[in-house]
Amino acid sequence: MESIASFLDQYGALMAQGTVDSVVMTALSTAFAYALGIPLGVLLVLTAPGGLHPHRVLNAVVGWLVNIGRSIPFIILIVFMIPATRAIVGTSLGVAAAIVPLSAAAVPFVARMVEQSLSEVDEGLVEAASSFGASTAQTVFKVLLAESAPSLIRGLSITFITLFGFVAMAGTVGAGGLGDIAIRYGYQRYQDDVMIAAIVLCIVIVQLAQSLASAAARRTDHRLR
Repeated sequence: MESIASFLDQYGALMAQGTVDSVVMTALSTAFAYALGIPLGVLLVLTAPGGLHPHRVLNAVVGWLVNIGRSIPFIILIVFMIPATRAIVGTSLGVAAAIVPLSAAAVPFVARMVEQSLSEVDEGLVEAASSFGASTAQTVFKVLLAESAPSLIRGLSITFITLFGFVAMAGTVGAGGLGDIAIRYGYQRYQDDVMIAAIVLCIVIVQLAQSLASAAARRTDHRLR
């Protein structure tokens, strides 16, 4: 107990700040990624063959751009986006700077997950909505997005956890957070207790995110009622 108290006295504030920074970077980049990824996913579904507004060329171009975005390794994307990051937030270091490449990395990933979730909606429901005169916007919001809510929420947890891993990677290049602490203190200074504490905190955050998402998905799944 004394060793734990001593560790908390020495590193408690540092670990708390690292945890907050990691969660903030992950949560904000996830939110930005979904703000852009959902419209892209919807567009892919609407313009696909058999969609409400099939458009082969547009669907192919958007799909091609999404695939390119998914093909770039995150560590390369961070370096590649340094000029854009500086232009947007004024620096390439810190929490705010990390959110830019994190969001960019997640948008194509989210777009494909949204496309998959919406594609799983029963086509009969879409046809029924169209037969009752529903507009495209009404069909998207009241049928596609509403019926795929459980799948979208599960995808949200996958995105959050994936980006949380990217945040740790971003910490190696000055983004801050638990990854930065684990590298600077745990690895470079050979402080195993700091490394273990960072790993434990990462596990707790991931488990908590997964549990919350699973509970939310069950609450929105009308098939379980």
